[in-house]
Formats: sequence, C-alpha cells, structure tokens
Amino acid sequence: MKKLLLLLVFIFNSLCISQTAEEYFSIGNEKSKEKKYYEAIQYYNKAIELNPYDEEAYNNRGIAKNIIGDYYGAIKDYNKAIELNPSSAFAYNNRGKTKGKLKDYYGAIKDYNKAIKLAPNSIEGYYNRGLAKYELKDYYGALEDYNKVIEINPNYAAAYSLRGLAKINLGDKKGGCLDLSKAGELGMKEAYEAIEEYCK
Repeated sequence: MKKLLLLLVFIFNSLCISQTAEEYFSIGNEKSKEKKYYEAIQYYNKAIELNPYDEEAYNNRGIAKNIIGDYYGAIKDYNKAIELNPSSAFAYNNRGKTKGKLKDYYGAIKDYNKAIKLAPNSIEGYYNRGLAKYELKDYYGALEDYNKVIEINPNYAAAYSLRGLAKINLGDKKGGCLDLSKAGELGMKEAYEAIEEYCK
C-alpha cells in the first residue's frame, strides 16, 4: 500500500513537472473566468516561473491582482509586461486603471495617453482617460474624451452617461440630461437615477 501511494505521488509530481508554461497560463485564464483569482495567480506564477519572458502572463496576473486589491503587485506586473513589450497598449491601459484605483489620476492619464498613442482607435484608452479627468474635475477634458468614445462607438451607453454628467457640471443641464436620457435608452438603468437627481 505504501509503495502504491509513493508511486502515485511520483506520477502526480511527474505530470505537474511536465506541464508547460502555456498550459499553466491557460489554466490561469480559466480560473480567472471562473472568478477564482487567487488560484489564477498561482497558475500565472507557475507559467512565469517556466517562462519569465511571457508578457501576457504578467499582464493577466496583474489583472487578477488588481481585482483582489493587490494594486501595488498589479502595477509591478504591468511594469514588467511593459518592459517586455513597450508597445502594449493593453498593459498601459491596465496600469492606468490600477493607478486610478490608487487615486493617482495624473499617473493614470499619462498611461492612458501612451495607450491612446499606441492604439488610437481603441475606446478603452479614451474612456478611462475621461474617467480620470472627471475625477480631477477637468470636465472639458473629460467631455472631449467621451466625444471621442461616442464617435468611435455611437451606442456606448456609459460614455453618454458620463458625458451627460460632465455637461451638467459645466452648466449645460439640458445637454447633460439629453445625454443621460440617451444612456438610459441604450440600456443603462443607472442613467435614470442620475436623471432623477439632476434633471428634475
């Protein structure tokens, strides 16, 4: 019985050793989809251990760390992803979002600027930069970014909602309420709550 148990342990360890970085990375992605972020991080750790040059593994581990609230760990991972691939708009965007959670809005905007430069037709960079500008009460700047998002995707409900709030803060109540109404029409229920608050 003892020999059989030792044999099973040996086989299990051999199977674990034989897994590739790509397999660990894939399992990490599956765990993330299942919202099992702590487990996902463990698999990304193994993927990175086997392939320390995998930019995507650092990026995805950073996303998982960001979700569980390990913001500094996430930024460290995004830094490494950017070091490995300085052209990754995705990594700059992700790092900007985490900086925003740390209320480093100026640092976040700097990252979004870089992401936009690398991917000028990507909505995410403009949308997130608009959020950071809004937090800094730069409503004109936020308005410009939301205009750009809506230009790229005229059905982006959240952009109408935030543009509406920016307009209201700039004294354009009518224009702001029209944008909030449009956001509601596009399916954003929270826009109607904002209408109740600002448009009566």
